[in-house]
Amino acid sequence: MPHLPELEVQLGRLRLANPIMAASGTFGYAREMAGMVDLRRLGAIVPKTITPLPRAGNPPPRTVETAAGMLNSIGLDNDGIEAFISNQLPYLASLGVPIVVSIAGKNYGEFVSMASRLDGLPGVTALELNISCPNVSGGVDFGADAQMCHRVVGGVRQACSLPVLAKLTPNVTDIAQIAAAAEQGGADAITVVNTCLGMAVDWRRRRPILGNVLGGLSGPAIKPIALRAVYQVARAVKVPVVGVGGIATIDDVMEFLVTGATAVQIGTANFYDPTVTMRLLDQLPDALAELGAASVAEVVGTLSV
Repeated sequence: MPHLPELEVQLGRLRLANPIMAASGTFGYAREMAGMVDLRRLGAIVPKTITPLPRAGNPPPRTVETAAGMLNSIGLDNDGIEAFISNQLPYLASLGVPIVVSIAGKNYGEFVSMASRLDGLPGVTALELNISCPNVSGGVDFGADAQMCHRVVGGVRQACSLPVLAKLTPNVTDIAQIAAAAEQGGADAITVVNTCLGMAVDWRRRRPILGNVLGGLSGPAIKPIALRAVYQVARAVKVPVVGVGGIATIDDVMEFLVTGATAVQIGTANFYDPTVTMRLLDQLPDALAELGAASVAEVVGTLSV
């Protein structure tokens, strides 16, 4: 009987049993998905982004369906870090899978203080720095300026012992330059990409549809952009890359892997197919075997150009 391919991957100091992760903002705090998904099978879960203090988010409407995707302007609606630690983290810690906590701050000090607060808490496996949210004021500042990115990643790295992933925005001129700055700051891995800035209009009312006017585009429509970003970033850094953006099928997963992603995050697809991650995990061994690969690592970055 042939051996199944090895699915384990390494994101710097973070080891995952497989490369299938749940993306922040699309899986809630995992409780919502427990009845539909075997959470223990996932490579990792990235819960909804948290901030130092509670945030009410942006005015409604906050979401709108678009061709091959969706726009959202949630605005990092959350109850704050202390409520997360008290109310959500105990459950997440009980799942037995890596929990990569997504954090966002308005300034350098907030990122550093949150990292320090989360360091050493049971259940917190790693941090993902959301320096790329297009739906809040200043949300992309740290992900759009190489020096600011380097500084905030370095500050977080010094403030805690946790592996650090820097999540970057595609809404920049040179994402490879920002990724290199994150690597130099000490990031264990680079997550690309967050949503693309967009908008929707009701021409009859002559009004924007989203309450915040602008929002983040996600779903299959942005996959080519995300693939391009993974290709550019993987060639610019030595640390692993996590691909995210429009991934819904096993073909999508494999495209990201061969282009240079060591792991992938499933986002918008969870909304319309809550069991998508399970299906991808079931299909991954056969897809690897089709390439004659004995492991995920054997196919990462093997794109021939």
